[in-house]
Amino acid sequence: MELKNRKVMVVGTGISGIGAVDLLNKANADVVLYDGNTQIDQEAVRKKLGSNHAEIITGEDYKTIINQVELLVISPGVPIDSPLVLEFKERNIPVWGEIELAFQFEKGKVLAITGTNGKTTTTALVGQIVKAYNDQTFVVGNIGNSYTGEVCKTTKESMTVAEISSFQLETVDHFHPIVSAILNITPDHLNRHHTMECYAYTKERICENQTNEEVCVLNYDDEMLREFGKKLEAEEGKARVVWFTRLTKPSVGAYMDGDVIMYTDGKIEQRMLDVHEMNLIGAHNFENVMAAIAITKAAGIPDDVIISQVKCFRAVEHRIEYVATKNEVMYYNDSKGTNPEAAVKAIEAMSRPTILIGGGYDKGSEFDLYVKAMKDRVKLLVLLGQTADKIEECAHKYGFDSIVRANSLKEVVEICAKEAVPGDAVLLSPACASWGMFDNYEQRGDMFKEFVNAL
Repeated sequence: MELKNRKVMVVGTGISGIGAVDLLNKANADVVLYDGNTQIDQEAVRKKLGSNHAEIITGEDYKTIINQVELLVISPGVPIDSPLVLEFKERNIPVWGEIELAFQFEKGKVLAITGTNGKTTTTALVGQIVKAYNDQTFVVGNIGNSYTGEVCKTTKESMTVAEISSFQLETVDHFHPIVSAILNITPDHLNRHHTMECYAYTKERICENQTNEEVCVLNYDDEMLREFGKKLEAEEGKARVVWFTRLTKPSVGAYMDGDVIMYTDGKIEQRMLDVHEMNLIGAHNFENVMAAIAITKAAGIPDDVIISQVKCFRAVEHRIEYVATKNEVMYYNDSKGTNPEAAVKAIEAMSRPTILIGGGYDKGSEFDLYVKAMKDRVKLLVLLGQTADKIEECAHKYGFDSIVRANSLKEVVEICAKEAVPGDAVLLSPACASWGMFDNYEQRGDMFKEFVNAL
């Protein structure tokens, strides 16, 4: 879409919205910035806009210009089935998100990664591998670096590695990576997507514009993705499927042979590396590494670069991140474990008797898998937040009764320090979002580390 002189309404005055205004100003669009909160401090918003220009409107004022708007750009936190968005859709006004808007300005090649769990680690690893080969590399998206803020720096030679959430995939239209990846699909954000079918379909949209000259990397061990991959393989003109798997040997892709990660192109099998040569721990991280290998090989990165970067890569912040050892007790920050499946992987990575910290905002998750993973691993569960009752009830159902409640994260750390004995581990892996008590999972993790280091 040609954006010059088009009237575009941007919804949301956060980082994503301000980034969208900046891009739209560069395209000489006529920009309106909207916030539903009529009490918003417009002067503070103007300061965030800097030299960028946008008319600021709030509340119901958008109704006065709705017939003039030619494009609606929404932030990831705005549901596509919200009354405001539906009102624009009924008028056949296109609705884009940050990813779709930014892609209009992309000059290079894009590698895009989604999945319920493992996105951040895999994206960071792929970004490190690609950057070691091509210094014109940008790592963007849900990993904390906005695509809109980086895309104008791209060139024909550059590569953009993007972590993309289901919220961002709801509004893709022309978005077209040369390599896409879906790491796994397990229940999450069902309060937003309502059904697993809708959630899975949204994730699968990452490759809808790819051709058979491009690659989609999928997890063969995930039943939903295995079926989706078979459909892709059966459809003419769709992306070529490359698999990764811990449990079998794929037709094409990365797989485990004991402790060794292998890769087959369908004809030749090659050894990549032994998992003991890596800094990452846990079976879920072996999957992340295999996905990263498949993605970067598909992007044409040489094997020696891939292997050397995998060997030196360290876990990302807030994902089973080692914090400190206090009184011979090891503390781990897995604040990014915001759903039960992610937290289960962190629990399974622990090799010591573990005190587990759980609870937070209720996204509509069930906690059976979380509680089942505690067996023979977790000696004490310390709960806080909105879901504490729900998790405790589930734990009792499975006969797990070693539970303590706390009212603050500081109190949680104090309880853990008191109850832990030399040789134990303390793991913050809440299985819940941070909203309500914290701004985001990063703040929760940072506060945990601060309290631990102060012990």
